[in-house]
Amino acid sequence: MLTKVVKFGGSSLADANQFRKVAEIIKSDPSRRYVIASAPGKRDTHDVKVTDMLLQCFRLVRDKKSIDETFDKITERYNGIIRDLGINFSLEEDLQGIKVAILHHASQDYIASRGEFLNSKILANFLGFQFIDAEEGIFFDENGLLDVEKTDRELSRLLSYHEYAVIPGFYGVMPNGSIRTFSR
Repeated sequence: MLTKVVKFGGSSLADANQFRKVAEIIKSDPSRRYVIASAPGKRDTHDVKVTDMLLQCFRLVRDKKSIDETFDKITERYNGIIRDLGINFSLEEDLQGIKVAILHHASQDYIASRGEFLNSKILANFLGFQFIDAEEGIFFDENGLLDVEKTDRELSRLLSYHEYAVIPGFYGVMPNGSIRTFSR
Protein backbone atom coordinates (compact mmCIF):
# COMPACT_ATOMS: atom_id res chain seq x y z
CA MET A 1 0.00 0.00 0.00
CA LEU A 2 1.22 3.49 -0.85
CA THR A 3 2.01 5.49 2.28
CA LYS A 4 1.60 9.24 2.59
CA VAL A 5 2.73 11.36 5.51
CA VAL A 6 0.73 14.55 5.89
CA LYS A 7 1.43 17.55 8.09
CA PHE A 8 -1.13 20.03 9.36
CA GLY A 9 -0.07 23.35 10.85
CA GLY A 10 -1.57 25.38 13.65
CA SER A 11 -4.18 27.22 11.59
CA SER A 12 -5.41 23.88 10.24
CA LEU A 13 -5.89 22.58 13.79
CA ALA A 14 -6.97 25.77 15.56
CA ASP A 15 -10.49 24.62 16.51
CA ALA A 16 -12.99 21.78 16.16
CA ASN A 17 -14.23 22.94 12.74
CA GLN A 18 -10.66 22.85 11.44
CA PHE A 19 -10.19 19.38 12.97
CA ARG A 20 -13.23 18.20 11.03
CA LYS A 21 -11.80 19.58 7.76
CA VAL A 22 -8.46 17.90 8.46
CA ALA A 23 -10.18 14.60 9.27
CA GLU A 24 -12.11 14.78 6.00
CA ILE A 25 -8.88 15.35 4.06
CA ILE A 26 -7.10 12.48 5.81
CA LYS A 27 -9.99 10.02 5.53
CA SER A 28 -10.55 10.83 1.83
CA ASP A 29 -7.35 8.95 0.94
CA PRO A 30 -6.49 5.70 2.79
CA SER A 31 -2.83 6.11 1.83
CA ARG A 32 -2.67 9.13 4.19
CA ARG A 33 -1.53 6.94 7.02
CA TYR A 34 0.69 9.11 9.17
CA VAL A 35 -0.21 12.59 10.36
CA ILE A 36 2.12 15.20 11.84
CA ALA A 37 0.18 17.72 13.90
CA SER A 38 0.97 21.20 15.17
CA ALA A 39 -0.34 23.02 18.22
CA PRO A 40 -3.51 25.07 17.81
CA GLY A 41 -2.79 28.27 15.94
CA LYS A 42 -4.78 31.46 15.78
CA ARG A 43 -8.51 31.19 15.16
CA ASP A 44 -8.63 34.83 14.06
CA THR A 45 -6.34 37.86 13.92
CA HIS A 46 -6.95 38.68 17.60
CA ASP A 47 -6.27 35.18 18.89
CA VAL A 48 -3.07 33.82 20.47
CA LYS A 49 -1.31 30.61 19.43
CA VAL A 50 -1.19 27.95 22.14
CA THR A 51 2.61 27.69 21.81
CA ASP A 52 2.86 31.42 22.53
CA MET A 53 0.70 30.97 25.64
CA LEU A 54 2.86 28.07 26.80
CA LEU A 55 5.99 30.18 26.34
CA GLN A 56 4.26 32.97 28.28
CA CYS A 57 3.85 30.49 31.16
CA PHE A 58 7.58 29.76 30.96
CA ARG A 59 8.35 33.49 31.26
CA LEU A 60 5.84 34.00 34.07
CA VAL A 61 7.41 31.24 36.16
CA ARG A 62 10.88 32.63 35.44
CA ASP A 63 9.65 36.04 36.65
CA LYS A 64 8.03 34.44 39.71
CA LYS A 65 4.49 35.35 38.61
CA SER A 66 1.30 33.29 38.50
CA ILE A 67 0.57 31.21 35.42
CA ASP A 68 -3.02 30.45 36.45
CA GLU A 69 -4.81 32.85 34.09
CA THR A 70 -2.72 31.91 31.05
CA PHE A 71 -2.79 28.20 31.80
CA ASP A 72 -6.57 28.31 32.28
CA LYS A 73 -6.84 29.77 28.75
CA ILE A 74 -4.72 26.90 27.41
CA THR A 75 -6.86 24.35 29.25
CA GLU A 76 -10.08 25.90 27.97
CA ARG A 77 -8.73 25.95 24.42
CA TYR A 78 -8.14 22.20 24.46
CA ASN A 79 -11.30 21.39 26.39
CA GLY A 80 -13.26 23.51 23.93
CA ILE A 81 -11.88 21.56 20.98
CA ILE A 82 -12.73 18.26 22.68
CA ARG A 83 -16.21 19.45 23.66
CA ASP A 84 -16.94 20.85 20.19
CA LEU A 85 -15.77 17.63 18.54
CA GLY A 86 -18.16 15.69 20.77
CA ILE A 87 -15.58 13.08 21.71
CA ASN A 88 -15.34 11.25 25.01
CA PHE A 89 -11.74 12.14 25.77
CA SER A 90 -9.91 13.99 28.52
CA LEU A 91 -6.54 15.69 28.70
CA GLU A 92 -6.98 16.55 32.38
CA GLU A 93 -4.17 14.30 33.59
CA ASP A 94 -1.80 15.52 30.89
CA LEU A 95 -2.67 19.17 31.54
CA GLN A 96 -2.10 18.80 35.28
CA GLY A 97 1.27 17.12 34.67
CA ILE A 98 2.30 19.88 32.28
CA LYS A 99 1.27 22.59 34.73
CA VAL A 100 3.32 20.95 37.49
CA ALA A 101 6.30 20.66 35.13
CA ILE A 102 6.04 24.35 34.22
CA LEU A 103 5.83 25.34 37.88
CA HIS A 104 8.93 23.23 38.57
CA HIS A 105 10.93 25.05 35.90
CA ALA A 106 10.75 22.56 33.04
CA SER A 107 12.88 23.53 30.06
CA GLN A 108 11.61 26.03 27.52
CA ASP A 109 11.77 23.36 24.81
CA TYR A 110 9.68 20.94 26.86
CA ILE A 111 7.05 23.58 27.58
CA ALA A 112 6.92 24.78 23.95
CA SER A 113 6.45 21.19 22.72
CA ARG A 114 3.38 20.46 24.79
CA GLY A 115 1.02 22.20 22.37
CA GLU A 116 1.82 19.68 19.65
CA PHE A 117 1.74 16.84 22.15
CA LEU A 118 -1.77 17.66 23.38
CA ASN A 119 -3.24 18.52 19.97
CA SER A 120 -1.88 15.29 18.51
CA LYS A 121 -3.52 13.27 21.26
CA ILE A 122 -6.87 14.88 20.46
CA LEU A 123 -6.45 14.37 16.71
CA ALA A 124 -5.44 10.73 17.15
CA ASN A 125 -8.51 10.09 19.28
CA PHE A 126 -10.80 11.90 16.83
CA LEU A 127 -9.44 9.97 13.86
CA GLY A 128 -9.22 6.63 15.66
CA PHE A 129 -5.47 6.53 14.96
CA GLN A 130 -2.63 5.53 17.26
CA PHE A 131 -0.83 8.39 19.05
CA ILE A 132 2.96 8.11 18.91
CA ASP A 133 4.91 10.62 20.98
CA ALA A 134 7.65 12.30 18.92
CA GLU A 135 10.14 11.64 21.70
CA GLU A 136 9.87 7.93 20.90
CA GLY A 137 11.02 8.35 17.30
CA ILE A 138 12.65 11.74 16.64
CA PHE A 139 16.23 12.00 17.88
CA PHE A 140 18.83 14.73 18.16
CA ASP A 141 22.57 14.23 18.65
CA GLU A 142 24.75 15.71 21.41
CA ASN A 143 25.12 18.93 19.38
CA GLY A 144 21.36 19.42 19.09
CA LEU A 145 21.25 18.42 15.42
CA LEU A 146 18.71 15.98 14.07
CA ASP A 147 20.12 12.45 14.13
CA VAL A 148 18.72 11.46 10.75
CA GLU A 149 20.00 7.88 10.78
CA LYS A 150 18.66 7.02 14.25
CA THR A 151 15.38 8.87 13.60
CA ASP A 152 14.84 7.05 10.31
CA ARG A 153 15.62 3.66 11.87
CA GLU A 154 13.53 4.10 15.03
CA LEU A 155 10.59 5.87 13.41
CA SER A 156 10.42 3.22 10.70
CA ARG A 157 10.42 0.52 13.36
CA LEU A 158 7.71 2.27 15.40
CA LEU A 159 5.47 2.94 12.42
CA SER A 160 5.75 -0.66 11.24
CA TYR A 161 3.52 -1.59 14.21
CA HIS A 162 0.78 0.91 13.33
CA GLU A 163 -1.19 1.19 10.12
CA TYR A 164 -2.33 4.73 11.02
CA ALA A 165 -0.80 7.15 13.53
CA VAL A 166 -0.60 10.78 14.62
CA ILE A 167 2.79 12.13 15.68
CA PRO A 168 3.36 15.57 17.17
CA GLY A 169 5.56 17.83 15.09
CA PHE A 170 8.16 20.33 16.28
CA TYR A 171 10.15 18.24 18.78
CA GLY A 172 12.19 15.16 19.57
CA VAL A 173 14.58 13.99 22.25
CA MET A 174 18.23 14.59 23.08
CA PRO A 175 20.58 11.72 24.08
CA ASN A 176 20.07 12.68 27.76
CA GLY A 177 16.29 12.27 27.42
CA SER A 178 15.42 15.96 27.44
CA ILE A 179 12.99 17.39 24.89
CA ARG A 180 14.43 19.48 22.07
CA THR A 181 12.35 21.55 19.68
CA PHE A 182 13.03 22.39 16.07
CA SER A 183 13.28 26.13 15.46
CA ARG A 184 9.98 27.88 14.86
